[in-house]
Amino acid sequence: MKPFIVCAGLLIAATTVFAQQGPPKSPPAKATATIGGHEITISYSSPGVKGREGKIFTKDGLISHNPHYPIWRAGANSATTLHTDTDLMIGDLNVPKGDYTLFVDISDPDNWTLIVNKKTGEWGLAYDGSQDLGKTKMTMSKPPSMVENLVYTITDNGGGKGTLTLAWEDHSASVPITVHK
Repeated sequence: MKPFIVCAGLLIAATTVFAQQGPPKSPPAKATATIGGHEITISYSSPGVKGREGKIFTKDGLISHNPHYPIWRAGANSATTLHTDTDLMIGDLNVPKGDYTLFVDISDPDNWTLIVNKKTGEWGLAYDGSQDLGKTKMTMSKPPSMVENLVYTITDNGGGKGTLTLAWEDHSASVPITVHK
């Protein structure tokens, strides 16, 4: 009888702990588009501003506490990944088909640089600049309203061209994509 009571107690405790966890603080998300007949996917975790508006990208803000600041993992939790089933141009960077990790250099809050890194499968804060495939400038704009949860979008603009956009808080950064023919 005693083992039954212990097991029942552990089951109740575990159920209570899991029930209180709720949805993840930075839920997993994906942006996928078909451009020129080829699929491009970005997988990331989407953190929220959560009342920290104006305190995310500043020199003493949330991201400044990351060990590789001003290189930002451009998401939360596991590294943000890019998968392409064809060769691309992202901005002025030639990206062969495959899997990559994305980072963003935010040292200048008004001029971000997208970093495509060859190392994959690591936690988001593990940045190794020696593994960079390359970097390309992003075009900055201000979203029409505050963006609560980080979001990536990939837009097909037709003719084998598209746009990759990252938006969070009061920042939006985009870069053109062209599929090699």
